[in-house]
Amino acid sequence: MTDTLDRPLATDAPRPDRGLAVARAASVTSIVFFGAIFGFFYAWVCSTMWGLDAADPRVAIEAMQEMNGSVRNAVFAPAFFATPFVGLVTAAAWRRAGDRRAATWFAAASAVYFVGGLLLTMAINVPMNEDLAETVIPTDRATAEAIWNDYSGDWQIWNIARTVCSGVALVLVGIGTLRSRRPVETD
Repeated sequence: MTDTLDRPLATDAPRPDRGLAVARAASVTSIVFFGAIFGFFYAWVCSTMWGLDAADPRVAIEAMQEMNGSVRNAVFAPAFFATPFVGLVTAAAWRRAGDRRAATWFAAASAVYFVGGLLLTMAINVPMNEDLAETVIPTDRATAEAIWNDYSGDWQIWNIARTVCSGVALVLVGIGTLRSRRPVETD
């Protein structure tokens, strides 16, 4: 149908595919979730632990105990626990939209984060944090320094591992987004 000037009417314009729109929205959500958790782990690598290492070890132990206790909250939980599921929902949305290639990137990102971020944290960092939480902060600096040095070095190695895995997962989400199906433009 055309108007008197032989132009297509607005109702004749192609409608965006709903499945494609859902997949794109899910991609943005994945970027936010994977980016948030990567940023959380990255901040520990490049500032938090360096600051604690420079502090009096008695202060570092107490501060780490407080931070580990406060991180279990409703703001952190979605990024930490839901991220792999958000990635899987995005993979399913892309698969449903007909783009298996994009779906594969998002599924891979979910697997990398699930193993290298979530499971690694639960298996290694959390038990280390719980052990530190039970530590009575010594009054003498030398004993506190020995406790902190024993904890901090190992904790940071595993934090770097989960940061790298989370970063790789974020890159995979980015690739999945960039390589996703785009509609063909027509004149």
